[in-house]
Amino acid sequence: MRRTVQTLLLMLAGASVLHISLFSELYLNYVTAGFRPLLILSGVLLLLLGLGAAGRDGFPLVSRESPEENDADKGDGHHGHGHDHSRGPRVAWLLFLPVLALLFYPPPPLGAYSAARSGDAPVAAPEGMGPLPKGDPLPMSLTQFSVRALYDGDRALEGRTVRLTGFVTPAADGDGWDLTRHLVRCCAADSRTLRARAHGAPAPPTDSWVTVTGRWRPVGEIGTESAGVALDVDEVVPVPRPADPYRDVAPEGGKD
Repeated sequence: MRRTVQTLLLMLAGASVLHISLFSELYLNYVTAGFRPLLILSGVLLLLLGLGAAGRDGFPLVSRESPEENDADKGDGHHGHGHDHSRGPRVAWLLFLPVLALLFYPPPPLGAYSAARSGDAPVAAPEGMGPLPKGDPLPMSLTQFSVRALYDGDRALEGRTVRLTGFVTPAADGDGWDLTRHLVRCCAADSRTLRARAHGAPAPPTDSWVTVTGRWRPVGEIGTESAGVALDVDEVVPVPRPADPYRDVAPEGGKD
């Protein structure tokens, strides 16, 4: 790989990082919101390094070769063997693939395929739970709903209509579908899955985002390992994928 190509790669890498972090919110498909300043800084540094190398080598014109490089090109069997050792290995060209992908076809966030292969997010038992807000349907995050379904011995969900948002995944046992969210602490690589079994409604397209309105369906004994998370669905409404797909919040601007 010639120096001019290495310079181009640096500038494209910087531009791609800035494209997903400064000029859009695509970075939220891969990391949490707290990483945005670091991504912007990294993109700026890569771009500056590329511009500095361009100024040094005369990019986009033919790069200026040092005397040592000229000697290497003209060398005999004892000096350089006729090869330009300033070039990197040809496999380095593969580095263009992820860079160009971020620029022109950014990978989507994790979905049903990953949910079927990732571990379930642990739902910790809270120290105490107060009464639920009045009014139905009650917007809740999937985390809030799961905590109540698994640990609320007062059964505050009983008789209430709730509204939840998530994406659709096929049930692991092949019977029905789940309302699902991916939860991440740092980046998509450490994702864990939170899901609630949906009953009483045909499965929407896999990976589609929906807001469901329904009622809690008790599963097992609350507070034990037999407890599960499920609801009887009254209504399913397709919704756009949220800008931050890993932030589990209640629909319609509800609180975390």
